[in-house]
Amino acid sequence: MKKIHLILFSILLAFTLGACKSKKSEEQMKEKLIDFIERHDSLVKPLMKEAYTAYYNASISGNADDFAKVLELENQMTAIFSNPDYFAELKEIKESEVIKDEMLLRQLNVLYNEYLGSQGDPKLLEDINAAQNQIEQKYSAFRAKHNNKELTDNDIESFLSSSTNSADLEAVWKSHKEIGKLVNNDIITLVKKRNELAQKLGFKNYHDMSLTLSDQNPAEIDALFDELDELTKPTFIELKKEMDAYFAERYKIPAEQLMPWHYQNRFFQEAPKIYNIDLDAFYAKVDIVKVCRDFYAGIGLPVDDILDRSDLYEKPGKNQHAYCIHIDREGDVRILCNIRPNEMWAGTMLHELGHAVYDKYIDKNLPFSLREPAHTFTTEAIAMFFGRLSTNAQWMKENIGISEEDAAKIAEVGFNQLRLQQIVFSRWSQVMYRFEKGMYEDPDQDLNALWWTLVEKYQMIKKPEGRNEPDWASKIHIATSPCYYHNYHLGELLASQFSFYLAKNILKSDNVNMLSISNRPEVGSYFRDKVFSLGAKLQWNDMIEKATGEKLTAKYYAEQFVKK
Repeated sequence: MKKIHLILFSILLAFTLGACKSKKSEEQMKEKLIDFIERHDSLVKPLMKEAYTAYYNASISGNADDFAKVLELENQMTAIFSNPDYFAELKEIKESEVIKDEMLLRQLNVLYNEYLGSQGDPKLLEDINAAQNQIEQKYSAFRAKHNNKELTDNDIESFLSSSTNSADLEAVWKSHKEIGKLVNNDIITLVKKRNELAQKLGFKNYHDMSLTLSDQNPAEIDALFDELDELTKPTFIELKKEMDAYFAERYKIPAEQLMPWHYQNRFFQEAPKIYNIDLDAFYAKVDIVKVCRDFYAGIGLPVDDILDRSDLYEKPGKNQHAYCIHIDREGDVRILCNIRPNEMWAGTMLHELGHAVYDKYIDKNLPFSLREPAHTFTTEAIAMFFGRLSTNAQWMKENIGISEEDAAKIAEVGFNQLRLQQIVFSRWSQVMYRFEKGMYEDPDQDLNALWWTLVEKYQMIKKPEGRNEPDWASKIHIATSPCYYHNYHLGELLASQFSFYLAKNILKSDNVNMLSISNRPEVGSYFRDKVFSLGAKLQWNDMIEKATGEKLTAKYYAEQFVKK
C-alpha cells in the first residue's frame, strides 16, 4: 500500500508541476504577445498614416516624385512586416496554442497572416513594390486618343454609351486598350515575382496565398463561383438575347456582327442602357455631393467630415477611378472620385461613401490591428447596398425630387436596370476571377488567348477577328489590386442578404426592391451597431451570422435577381 501511495503522490506531483509550468507558459506567452502588439503598433501607426497620405496625394497629382515617396514608405512598411525576428516571435506564440483570451487570439491570427504574407527575401519584396508602383504610374499617366484628342476614362465611357457609329466606337475602344501594350510585360514580370514570394512561403502561387491569408478557402471560392455560374447562366442567356436584339436595332447590323465595342462600356462590366428611360437625364442637374451628404445624414451616418477631406472631381494626371481610404484608423477617412452628373457617378458616390461610413464608425477603442472591416468583401457589401440606390425609384423620389409620375415609370425600369447590372457583372466577375487564377497558375501561357476564351465563354462576346493583343492588361485591378475581384461578387451576395434582413426585421416591408430607407436612422443604427463598430473583432462569417441570423448565403441574391 505504501508503494501505491508513493506512486500516486508522484503522479499528483508531476501533474501539479506540469499545470504550474503550463500556467506559467500561458502567462509568459500572453505577456509576450501584448509586448509584441505594443511594439508593432508603435512602429506601424505613424508609418501607415504617412504612407496612406502619400498614396492619396500621388493619386491626385500623378506626379513621379509623389509616387517615389509612396514607394519609399511602402518599402519601410514592408521592412517591418518582413522582419524574420518579428515573425519568429509571432510564430512561437501561435504554435504554443496557449492564448485563450478571445481579443488577443483574434489579434494574433490577424497579425500572423499579415506578417506571413511578407516573409521572404527583402530584395524581392522591394522589387515587387517598385514594379507595382511603376505600373500604377503608367496607368495614371495614360490617356486614350481619338481624332488627335485625349480622352479620359469618363470620356470613353460617355462616347461608348452614346455613339451609334460602329467605326468610331471600334476606334475608341481599341485606343483605350493601348494601355495594355504599355504594361503587359511589366505585369507578367510582377506576377512571377509575386509567385516566387508565395512559393517560398509554401503556397502553390500568389493567388492561392492571397485567398488563404485573407481567411478564405480557395477550394470553397472555386465552388462558389461554379455555383454562381450555374445560377446566373440561364438568366444571362435570356438577357443577352434581349441586349443583342436592342443593339442590332441601334447599330443597324445583324446581331451576329456585334463586337465588344457595341456594349456601351470598356469591359462589358456595366449594364448597358437598353431600357426606354434614360436615368442619366434625372441626374443631369443634380448636385450629387449634396444629395449624398443629405441622404447619409438622414440615416444617422453623417459624412460631412469625409467629404470635406475628399477629392471629388477630375484633374489632369489624377487617378481616373474611385476609392475610399482610411488614412490612420483613427477616423481620417477620405474618398477619391471623378464626378460627372450622371447615374453612374451617383451610384459610385453612394458606393464609396458606404465604404467610408463603415471605416468611420469602427469602434476606436478596438485594438489597432482590428480597426478594419471584418473582411474586404464585407465593406464591399455595404458599398454595394448603398450604391444600388441610384436606380431605385423610391430613393430617387425622396432624394433627387423626381415626380410621382416619373417614379412610377422608373420603378420597373429601375429594377430591371439593377437586375441587368447584377447579372452582367456576375458574368464579368467570372472572367476576372478565373483569368487571375489561371494567370498565377501559369503566367507563361498565352494570356491573350486565355482572356478571350473566358470573355467568350462567360460574357458571350466575340473576340474581334485576328485580334491578338494584351487586352487583359487594360484592366488596372489585375496589376494593382491582385486577386481581389471575387470579393466584389461576394459583396453583392451579402448586400442582398442585408437587404432582406432589413426589409423583414427593421423596415417591415415585403418589397425588398423598393425599400424606403431615406430619413430612417434605424437603418444607420443597425449597420453601425451590428456591422461597423465591430471592425475585425469577429471572423467575417461570425459577424454576418450575428448581424443577419445566417452565415453568408447566395439564396437571397438568387431570390432578388435570378428568380422571376
